[in-house]
Amino acid sequence: MPDMSAHLALTQLVPFAAEELDKNKVTPGVLGFVVFAVLALAVWQLMKSMNRHMGKVSFEEAADPAATADTPAAEAGATGK
Repeated sequence: MPDMSAHLALTQLVPFAAEELDKNKVTPGVLGFVVFAVLALAVWQLMKSMNRHMGKVSFEEAADPAATADTPAAEAGATGK
């Protein structure tokens, strides 16, 4: 069963909030700015980290030593026998 005191407190506080609220002046405020700034900094840090890690990646594929053409197994596999 829900707490009745919480319900009673909400029903008494909502009318006070409705009186103070101007529907033409609703803004996110300082908390909204702080949350947006933290998210922006987190994305910036992730992008820096991604660029650093992508710089370490070698996109050149190394030659496979088992697939040399001078071995009989590689020639049989290439011809489909």
